[in-house]
Amino acid sequence: MKKVKFIEMKNGSKDDYLLLDKYEKEYIDKTADRIIKYLNSYSETLEGYQVSRLEHSLQAATRALKDKASDEMIVATLLHDIGDDLAPLNHSEYAAAVLKPYVSEKTHWILQKHGEFQMYYFAHHLGADRNKRDKYKDHKYYNDCLKFCEKWDQNSFDPNYKSLTLKDFEPLIRKIFSRKPYSI
Repeated sequence: MKKVKFIEMKNGSKDDYLLLDKYEKEYIDKTADRIIKYLNSYSETLEGYQVSRLEHSLQAATRALKDKASDEMIVATLLHDIGDDLAPLNHSEYAAAVLKPYVSEKTHWILQKHGEFQMYYFAHHLGADRNKRDKYKDHKYYNDCLKFCEKWDQNSFDPNYKSLTLKDFEPLIRKIFSRKPYSI
């Protein structure tokens, strides 16, 4: 593989950066493959849950599909917790950042805020504010995030639920990650 000549970015030539741009575009084009590979290994979970993280995600995405959600929302639902491994204290923001170039402002906002909205279901048991989400009551996507949490996320920990497989969602993942980015 051809490499750039510089060892400091400030000394790079136009040819160096054109080469890197070519490689970066090829790498970006393989994002869906890396996401699918990651999800295939997503079988571990935090102790105590009855289903793996992958199964939780598959259940949530299956519910979104059955509710006739948009393709991007189905994929976002499938990937909503991918930040759990590397960013457990801000997993929502992590997942939203991964998907931001490929999804609408609405879907990005729902992903970014779902962690705070989910607190409604458990925070009061731990001495925290279950109504933290109320600070967003006037936001245009507030009700959409409520729906996401209530209908697809909080109820997707059922070991007896018949979810679709990751293979079933692969075409949608490829479709969303092959889009021209909304933003970069």
